[in-house]
Amino acid sequence: MSAENTLKTPILVLGATSLIGTFLMQRLQADGHEPMGLSRRPPGGDACWIDADLKADDLAEQLPGAATVFSLSPIWLLPVVLPLLKARGMKRLVAFSSTSRFTKQDSPEASERAVAKALADAEAAVEAFCAEHGVAWTILRPTLIYAEGRDGNVSRLAGLIRRFKVLPLSGSGDGLRQPVHADDLAAGAIAAASAPAAFDRSYALVGGETLPYREMARRVFEGLGRRPAILVLPPWLFGLLLTLARPFFPGATAAMGARMSQDLAFDSADAVRDFGWAPRDFRPRF
Repeated sequence: MSAENTLKTPILVLGATSLIGTFLMQRLQADGHEPMGLSRRPPGGDACWIDADLKADDLAEQLPGAATVFSLSPIWLLPVVLPLLKARGMKRLVAFSSTSRFTKQDSPEASERAVAKALADAEAAVEAFCAEHGVAWTILRPTLIYAEGRDGNVSRLAGLIRRFKVLPLSGSGDGLRQPVHADDLAAGAIAAASAPAAFDRSYALVGGETLPYREMARRVFEGLGRRPAILVLPPWLFGLLLTLARPFFPGATAAMGARMSQDLAFDSADAVRDFGWAPRDFRPRF
């Protein structure tokens, strides 16, 4: 997924210590750039770090000038800081949202519906601001993000497998998934930022394979060097177990079990066409 070195500099990365942000900073540096990373918890090192919070009252005093901005922070934090970024010279914006905008909009859980609405509202605000102020924007919506040992999706499954040796599924677990690696997303963001075809467009970014949830779980077992031990349960029994397991599975909801049999698949053909999106297959190694 190579892209010409056409990024406008300086480059600012918001949420630079997030899962994708860590890989993005590394890739930008490897490409010879000197990105500035904004984070509430800057790690130090040889990058230029800005210790700041997007919700801070004094953010205007801390923001550096930047022509290209990558936003890895929750997209609903972005609209209020866009005027400050524009005033500091922003001409190109690549912002991450999520396919949860669509998959959770009709969830039985009010909290999940609220997330979907927040994503949709923020995307609309970003698009409107950029169109009015001449900023070329791209919104990227990943599917199920993972990075071995570091994410809250696939790695959480791995943690449950380590603890309990067996993984229960609600129903047949045949709902389709497209896990996508955070490092591929970082590469995709750079490619999109460099591609005029991606200006003023939104994309779903899916992994290299579309798998039933059950097969995705089997691959996690394999990535741990374990023989798959998957327990298919009736939805009512899975719901009971989920309630008991919540201390080990923060954020678990009843809707999670129901989604195991729902297809959450998207198409990235336009990303392949416009900036060469080419993610890896799902073969995690822990």
